[in-house]
Parts: sequence; C-alpha cells; structure tokens
Amino acid sequence: MNRTGPVVVAPDKFKGSLTAAEVADRVAAGLHRVRPELEVRLAPIADGGDGTLEAVRARGYEPVPVEVSGPTGAPIVASFGRRDRIAVVELAEASGLRRLPSGRLAPMSASSRGTGDLIRSALDAGCDQVIIGLGGSACTDGGAGMLQALGVLLLDSTGAQLDPGGGPLRSLHTVDLTGLDPRLADTEVVLATDVDNPLLGPTGAAAVYAPQKGASAAQVEELESALRHWAERLRAAGGRDRAAAAGAGAAGGVGFAALSVLGATVRPGIELIL
Repeated sequence: MNRTGPVVVAPDKFKGSLTAAEVADRVAAGLHRVRPELEVRLAPIADGGDGTLEAVRARGYEPVPVEVSGPTGAPIVASFGRRDRIAVVELAEASGLRRLPSGRLAPMSASSRGTGDLIRSALDAGCDQVIIGLGGSACTDGGAGMLQALGVLLLDSTGAQLDPGGGPLRSLHTVDLTGLDPRLADTEVVLATDVDNPLLGPTGAAAVYAPQKGASAAQVEELESALRHWAERLRAAGGRDRAAAAGAGAAGGVGFAALSVLGATVRPGIELIL
C-alpha cells in the first residue's frame, strides 16, 4: 500500500451536536481505525460563532478567564483569547444561547453586557486589536449591553439606568457616550461574521433571528420597534448611522453597536479565522 501524506482534518462545528474539536477527534479516530499509521493533523475551524475561541487556541492564542455578566445577568466565567496585543472575543462565550441558565430562553431581557466585559478585560490586558466573533447570541439588544459595559449610559425618562435586554430599549430616553472607554479610540475592532443582515426590517436582527432565541411573533414586533428606537436615539447622541450596514444585524444587533460606536470593520468570519 502506498504511503499517504499527512491528512488535515479541519471541520467547523456540527451545531447542536458536536463542537469543531469533537468532530475533528471523531474523524481522526475513524481514519486511524482504517489506517493506524496515518499522520492526521487536527485543525478545527470556526466562522466567528460558537467555537471561535477553541479554534484560535489551536493557533497559539492563550485563553484568559474573566468573570463577566452572563446573558441574564448572573455572573459566569468566560474567556477571551490573547496572543501578543491581539484579543479574540467570542460573543457566544459570554452572551450565547449555551450560557442561558438551564437553557431557558430570554428573548426580551437577554443582554450582550458580558461581551463588553470581555472587551474591557482585553483592553486591561494591553490589547490594541480586538476581534469579535459574532454568532450564537442569546440576545436581541442591539449591542446595548455591550456598550453599557464599556461605559455608555442608557437612561430612561426618569434618569434611571435602563434594564437589560432588547425589550427595555423601547423606554430609552437618553444615550450618553461621553463615558465610553477612551482606550477604544486607539483600538482596532474587527467583527468576524458571515452574517450580512442589516439591523432593521424583514431581513433584520429581530425578524430573522429573534424567533431562534424564543421570541413570539408579537415579541418580534416589539423588538423591531425597540431596535428602531435604539438606532434613532444612538444616532441623535452622535453614533454613526450604521443600521443599514451589512452585518449590523449580526448577533442580535451587536454588529450595529460595534459599527456605530466602536468604529469596527467587518470581515468574513471564516476567512478571518482561516
């Protein structure tokens, strides 16, 4: 039998079934069952969603554990990947569906705040480039929670802090960007996503993705209205008008907040990770 050269096994996740690393392990086991002498190299990949952190760990990024706010506000330990001055933040690691307590969906109140906590921790670690993998989110809050964690004030008509989640955005009265972490001005923020949906409309964050997060038809309409109000108030406060941009609807609108306030750029997730 002719000797075959190395075989590279580079799968993405089988969503809802196996992680990319688990798929790679099982494929390798099958190959070795038939050809025990075969050299197999495992290279799990991701497209910016679940498994992104795991994929970059295989490329030398060190996981940095941090206590952050989970999607429903309960503290959890999540990690970002760091190599030199580059940080990779996987939104699903802090604000993902798999982080919901007991898997209980919270379409109106789930928040992206934990993703902002990870970004802030990456800045604390001296990183000046932050790659945010968007996907697998539990929230449809337009990235409001992420911005709150980074110093933005969102207030209702009484001057109280807005409750977390997409639903309360309907009550948003004041957006104050002056407290935004000043280190972000010198930080390159890159969004890794293969989603090109805008924030609003029939192909937007609420209409397309909120049902996957447990939203009823009536709640989808409420979230659409809340996100529209959020976009208007953020623009009035000095944010960039990026609601119609490709990728603004990614991860329940976290893409919109990153484009509008953090000055992020978008790159195809699979291309960036590869």
